[in-house]
Amino acid sequence: MKINERCADCLFERQKRLSDNKDYISEIREIIENRKENDTSPYLVYLFNKTYEKHFGKRASYKEINKKFNDLVLSMESSLWNKIRSSEEPLEKALLYARIGNYIDFGAMNNVDENTFLSLFEAPLLSEGDRQVYCSFKEQCKRGKSFLLIADNCGEIVLDKLFIRQLKEVYPQLDITVMVRGGEVLNDASSEDAEYIGIDKYARVITNGAAVSGTIYDMLSDNARRALDNSDVVLAKGQGNYESLSGQGRHIFYSFLCKCDLFTSKFNVPRLTGMFVEEF
Repeated sequence: MKINERCADCLFERQKRLSDNKDYISEIREIIENRKENDTSPYLVYLFNKTYEKHFGKRASYKEINKKFNDLVLSMESSLWNKIRSSEEPLEKALLYARIGNYIDFGAMNNVDENTFLSLFEAPLLSEGDRQVYCSFKEQCKRGKSFLLIADNCGEIVLDKLFIRQLKEVYPQLDITVMVRGGEVLNDASSEDAEYIGIDKYARVITNGAAVSGTIYDMLSDNARRALDNSDVVLAKGQGNYESLSGQGRHIFYSFLCKCDLFTSKFNVPRLTGMFVEEF
């Protein structure tokens, strides 16, 4: 997903809020102005982080925030699982809950409010467009043998676990892999988080091989690249994965909330609208 000028301005303003150091800001501006046509927001943020570390050392860790939201959603796990199991369409409910988890995003959101997050569970629904994609998704899962879920954020990954538990019950033939980030980056889920919340009990866990908030094919480890290339069904969570994977001719399902102007404008929806998108 190409970066337009509005998105570039937003990326720049976010970096200015981190520091007013003239040399740092100058380098950030240079990265943005000299970006290549196909560079994505996750890749630029990766370059920003490298530049920040060069000037100031490691950025503040999100480990405490990650644990806070992992623990918050883990505390809800039993209740949410019961609601999934008692619903008329358990897989649909699990998919909706997993999409709600995409709210917990300290990269795209200026403020992550716990009460707003909890309120999203009150009446989640699939839109008519979502439902058409959902029907295609179920058909692909029915025919497939391997499934790759590309995870996004902490907290959200607990809801991904519930979705995978339900997916395995409906389609027991699927060999399921979960891909997380290859290093600490913002509040994105890592292999440490995956183990902490227990998703490794239901799926094979691999990393993308880099500390980048997206899935940039040229930066993937060999293992991650094979998983992406060879999985029969791929579900990518979050805006960063959509930005870095869409438009490449791959058959991928995307699930995310629209949390910034770039996405609300692209899909012509209000902020925090959930999207379920199939791309060929």
